[in-house]
Order: sequence, then C-alpha cells, then structure tokens
Amino acid sequence: MIKYLGSKRLLVPVLGAMASAAGARTAVDLFSGTTRVAQEFKRRGIRTTASDRATYTGVLAGCYIATDARDIDRTELAAILADLQGTTPARGYVTATFCEQARYFQPQNGMRIDAIRQRIEDDYAGTPWYPILLTSLLEAADRVDSTTGMQMAYLKSWARRSGRDLELRVPALLDGPGAVVVGDVMDTVDTLPQSDLYYVDPPYNQHRYYANYHVWETLVRWDEPEHYGVACKRVDVRDEDTRSVFNSKRTMPAALADVLTRIRSELVIVSYNDESWITADAMEQSLRGAGHEEVAVLGFDSKRYVGASIGIHSPTGEKVGKVSHLRNTELVFVAGPAEKVEAAQAAAGAVIGGGRFSAGSTGGTGSTRKKGDASHVCTL
Repeated sequence: MIKYLGSKRLLVPVLGAMASAAGARTAVDLFSGTTRVAQEFKRRGIRTTASDRATYTGVLAGCYIATDARDIDRTELAAILADLQGTTPARGYVTATFCEQARYFQPQNGMRIDAIRQRIEDDYAGTPWYPILLTSLLEAADRVDSTTGMQMAYLKSWARRSGRDLELRVPALLDGPGAVVVGDVMDTVDTLPQSDLYYVDPPYNQHRYYANYHVWETLVRWDEPEHYGVACKRVDVRDEDTRSVFNSKRTMPAALADVLTRIRSELVIVSYNDESWITADAMEQSLRGAGHEEVAVLGFDSKRYVGASIGIHSPTGEKVGKVSHLRNTELVFVAGPAEKVEAAQAAAGAVIGGGRFSAGSTGGTGSTRKKGDASHVCTL
C-alpha cells in the first residue's frame, strides 16, 4: 500500500471490527484515498463501494475493490507482470520531470517507470488488467521514491530505498464484488448506493491531496502536463476546479454537514482528528442534525505525520521553526440506531483491549450521547 498522509493503517482493525459487529453487509468508503479501509470491509465479506475524486484512487479501487480475485487468472497475471518487468528502460516524461528536474526517483528507475507505463497504456488500456497493472506500477514506484510520503517536496539527499531496482509485484487481490465511483463527493453522494454503513474520512485542512500526490495523478493520467516550481507540480493544481470545498475553513463545515444529511445509510462512521477545523461537539451536532438516534465518540492517541518529526526548514535546508507537538488524537464518531452504535463501540473496545491501541487517558476514550442527553459519558 502506498505511503499516504492521513492513512488509517492503525485504525483499520477497529473500523473493520465495528462494521462486522454492526452487521453491515454493504458499505461505502466515501473519501477512499488508498482504499485501505474499503479493502478491510471487502476482506470481511462486505460488498463495498469506494469513492473519491482522485484519479489514482479510481485505479487503486479498480484493482482492490471492483476486481473480484476469483475472476483473475493469477498465473497469467504473473506472466504479464514478468513481461512488463523486462521492458527496456526508456527516458520519457517521468525521467525528465521527476528524476532530472526534480528528485522523486533515481533516473534508472524513472526510465523503467516511463517504459512500463507506456506499455501498459499501449497494450492493456480498456482491459480488466489495466487497473491491476497500474496499481502494481504505482506501488513499485512508491517503494523506490525519495519523499517522506507527500509529493509537495522530495528529500534533500536520496532515500536509501530509492537506489533499489523498481520491482513489479502481484497485488493482493480480494475475493468478492465491489464498485468504484470517481468524482467530487458533492456531485456523487446522491448517486451512491444506499448501504448499511458509510465510512466518511474527509480532508482535515487546506492541504489538497491533488497537490500532495500530483506525481500519482500524472502517472495514472499519463498526460505529460506542464508543471511549475521546484516540486514540478501539475499546472492545473492552480486551477479552481481542482480545489475542494473541503480544503477551505470557510466552506468545509457546511459542506460536510450537507453530505452527512444526503448519505443514505442508517449507520455512519466518521473519522477526524483534534487538529481539524470542526470541533467534536460540532461534528456530533452535524450527525444529530442528519437524524441519527445515537452518537458515540472514540478517541485514539496517534503519532503525527512523519514531517512533524523532521521539523520545519527553509528552502535552503536550514531548520527555521519548532514543531509544537508530535502526537494528536484521532476521533471516530459512530452514529445510527442505538443497538448498532453500541455493538460497534463494544467491538472497538475489544480491539483496543487486544493491545492494538492504548486506552485510557493517553489512548482511547469514548462517549455515547443520545438525543436530549449530552451528559452520559463512558470510557473505553
């Protein structure tokens, strides 16, 4: 799985356990990103739809969510990947832009990416293999990049992993049906299926994933865009239509409240953190305003993004600022019928009790608040 800001890697066991305990048979992962949570739902036998506006999410979801592993000849897939692996390297857009003008990949791997990506486009576009092969290439590129996990910048010195040879691997496909919907949530939410569970993980601040992962957007779109700046970002990063209402402090709260009222599901799980623009109380009010009977709030202590540990530096590499804190609290809101919320909350407590998360004052705390009763509090 590719490195990703806001990844729910540590929360995945909790979210999966909640979904199963609540009896969900269908689910929608509304801001799917790398599809990590959607994959967990599908792995548990839940028919899942992954939705996001990012083009690379569409590819990852096409591979892991929409593809049924039972329909794939793994021997043939392995042979295709081995053939692609043997493609003669060739200098192209990736090498010129992301290896020579910028330093995301070392040139020998950039030439491999260029050559393999073009062959995938020439030989497999429009076939069921396409999202699987692109996913294999994305993940291979991620394993040899030279960033901290975001593409707003690259490391001053080459990361050790960047010197390894690019290696295509067979993705860990999952059994079962699924679907993918690509588009702005404000446009797509009304077209998404009614489901037993919706998982909502909206952007937290002004940082846009389109800019943060512009290399993946370009690698998937394969459109050789004009670019600007040291980071060689796509010029359309500057366009208004690539911006989201969720990246503005002024528009985000109302947009999220609107989406929550339009979701067609009796159970909704929302993850957010304590550095976000919306307070926990405001989030609970939005969920109640969407008509949910009960809301539980769980808190998980977590390490901040690796960039916080590296520190704040000037363009010349000089350390110029002080990071205020290295940990934050990931909040998980569970809203819906009382019996399902309580079942999900109990399942989360069981996972925490199993040692995956710290509980108590430094880890998981939970409150359950019903309509008209904001004072009832319990602790996991």
